Amino acid sequence: MFSNKPVTPSTLSVKDLPWQILWNKDKCNLCGQCTAVCPVNAIELGVFRKKFIEPPVGLDINGTLACDYKLYYGIRQKTDPAYKCVGCAMCNMVCPNDAIIPCRSDEADKLRFHMDRGGQPRRRGGRRNVSDGILDRIKFIRISMLTDPALDAGRHEFELRTLLGRVLPPDKNLKFVQQQGWIPPVREIYPLIIGGMSFGALSPTMWEGLQLGVAYLNEELNLPVRISTGEGGCPQRLLRSRFLKYVILQIASGYFGWDEIIHAIPDMKEDPCAIEIKYGQGAKPGDGGLLMWYKVNKLIAAIRGVPTGVNLPSPPTHQTKYSIEESVAKMIQSMYMAWGFRVPVYPKISGTSTALAVLNNLTRNQYAAGLAIDGEDGGTGAAYNVSMNHMGHPIASNIRDCYLNLVKVGMQNEIPLFAGGGVGKTGNLTANAAALIMLGASGVQVGKYIMQAAAGCLGSESDRCNICNIGLCPKGITSQDARLYRRLDAENVAQRVVDLFLSFDTELKKIVAPLGRSTSLPIGMADALGINDRNAAERLRINYVV
Repeated sequence: MFSNKPVTPSTLSVKDLPWQILWNKDKCNLCGQCTAVCPVNAIELGVFRKKFIEPPVGLDINGTLACDYKLYYGIRQKTDPAYKCVGCAMCNMVCPNDAIIPCRSDEADKLRFHMDRGGQPRRRGGRRNVSDGILDRIKFIRISMLTDPALDAGRHEFELRTLLGRVLPPDKNLKFVQQQGWIPPVREIYPLIIGGMSFGALSPTMWEGLQLGVAYLNEELNLPVRISTGEGGCPQRLLRSRFLKYVILQIASGYFGWDEIIHAIPDMKEDPCAIEIKYGQGAKPGDGGLLMWYKVNKLIAAIRGVPTGVNLPSPPTHQTKYSIEESVAKMIQSMYMAWGFRVPVYPKISGTSTALAVLNNLTRNQYAAGLAIDGEDGGTGAAYNVSMNHMGHPIASNIRDCYLNLVKVGMQNEIPLFAGGGVGKTGNLTANAAALIMLGASGVQVGKYIMQAAAGCLGSESDRCNICNIGLCPKGITSQDARLYRRLDAENVAQRVVDLFLSFDTELKKIVAPLGRSTSLPIGMADALGINDRNAAERLRINYVV
């Protein structure tokens, strides 16, 4: 007997989906919490008809064994790719009886062909992370014993601070003052910076939690941590609060939200920490940014000055600037003028072989307060796979090239470099950050790690969750849907941000103490590094150890 269920060449089975829902009928009490909490509506309540053979009934009038049909209710997984399970396991988290759990499919080799629907690429919010990367393989080999006594990380006071701003030597400083009439502003900040994640990409609760955590670190614990707003502006109450001094305002090629910021300058109680001009980012080098229409609700539209429910693309470059020289002249100098030359201004670029060209231009312009470089492993951005997987430059070699270039021209202590992209991608945040600092970075920017540690992001490189870009984040981290982001508690996020920085601070002291450094960061101290890869050692100009 054949089923009347239609089967066509395009029909998918549950086995063809990346995640399969395992449901135990005996444990389930049909409370419905799993179907209510699923962010992608991958499961639904279903009615099942099952045949039961009952021998006591005997034979029917036709002489065949009698049987009975019974109906029961249960959970059914949808096979439409538009509603495919993302493996977030929210259903398992809310189930009182552990009756349901997602299971990874063993058909990973063919999923990409089945998931391409209507000629559209797969929707993905996560960045691929290559295991066993260079940063994780670097060791700290310079450990003081007798000739240069090491410090006790538990008893000494450490000045784990870095500078953001153009640090001119005395002779240049005097000449600059005589010619320009002002001194380039410099900020003393903590070397770990929360990178640009916009109010739009993140949910209001997540963004508020990060700001609360940063404020507590500064006000109560005296850690000068700074956070970048990302593109798109920020709420007016932050622009007019005294906590703005802990914020780096970012301007990008879309210019979203900048009308509100400029209009708020006369009412600002404090200057921002710095202005970051974003030309590129590691999540999608060469591509422009894109905030999907799913996330553009009334609040985001009001802050960015756009209609609701429209895609917000940012071009890959500032369309009004046609050269590095023009960019420096127009963007950096105009931002300095807007804040009365009181606020450092610096560009942020993607990791690329042209980073040296940008840096060389900045060395000739005394307005530039530094350079931030975002390597290829950065971000969870809404980008095409081809951009995320096949474009960009590793941050370790890029930051090393730039630092050695500054050494050649004698300006390694004048222009600070900030590294980002894949820092802590395997959990080794402090070790990765320390390695980049010793390769030449003055500080490190992190974003994805903050989401994972502070809010419990569920995304992984086995294609679990990774729907940051479509506004259906099951934890409410990257969603503008109130039903989802109310699952987050801003105070809990803030507490975990504080815990993260305190842990980082302790671990960084454990690394720099054996170097005998307590008053300054070991910026560019590459003789303390070693790696068991001869090619990598030659490329980075560090020790080869086996």
